[in-house]
Amino acid sequence: MIGKKKGIQGHYNSCYLDSTLFCLFSFSSVLDSVLLRPKEKTDVEYYSETQALLRTEIVNPLRIYGYVCATKIMKLRKILEKVEAASGFTSEEKDPEEFLNILFHHILRVDPLLKIRSAGQKVQDCYFYQIFMDKNENVGVPTIQQLLEWSFINSSLKFAEAPSCLIIQMPRFGKDFKMFNKIFPSLDLNITDLLEDTPRQCRICGGLAMYECRECYDDSDISAGKIKQFCKTCNTQVCDVYIGGMPSITKNHELKSC
Repeated sequence: MIGKKKGIQGHYNSCYLDSTLFCLFSFSSVLDSVLLRPKEKTDVEYYSETQALLRTEIVNPLRIYGYVCATKIMKLRKILEKVEAASGFTSEEKDPEEFLNILFHHILRVDPLLKIRSAGQKVQDCYFYQIFMDKNENVGVPTIQQLLEWSFINSSLKFAEAPSCLIIQMPRFGKDFKMFNKIFPSLDLNITDLLEDTPRQCRICGGLAMYECRECYDDSDISAGKIKQFCKTCNTQVCDVYIGGMPSITKNHELKSC
């Protein structure tokens, strides 16, 4: 979409909302089901109003004409403010997470899209994942695939199950600071190595991997830029941080840190 009257027209700190809606619906139909679910008794009174506004005045025009004017978005912003936990949506700049939580959780009652587990912790339900990571001066232009893997490794995270829809927020930046000058978009994402309890391939011999080494991730000699996972034999021979006795191999192909 290039040229005048393309995309969603910005108005009065609406960029967080405009960009989120554009990413969710302009070229993807994966979330169309939330625009079609019939109202239930437990839904808020303005459920149908919100759903109809999104479907007929925002999503359809965006897909047909490639443009949505700010007045339609302001209608949605006013509806968001009806939620008791929400305020300032018609004038203040908000975080995309706030917007999605109000829209998906409080109004449309969408089931959480992601189930993520931190090492040794309970599964957390959420609607999207925001990439957090330290700035790496050695990285030029990273891909979204790399950023997602780095963030998961640094935070010891795994997907508890394959998500039905994966919404990712890129690293935050402001006027005085940018984590990266550019990010190369990945047209598809491979999350096999980010799923727990999933059979994975040893980076050395191709056998069944049983160990994952976060400390070896930056080692460019072995599958540069990829998560390092090894079978028992290769882990013993290759992993620089291997010390003494091996941790026990668990059932269901669960990988352990070496």
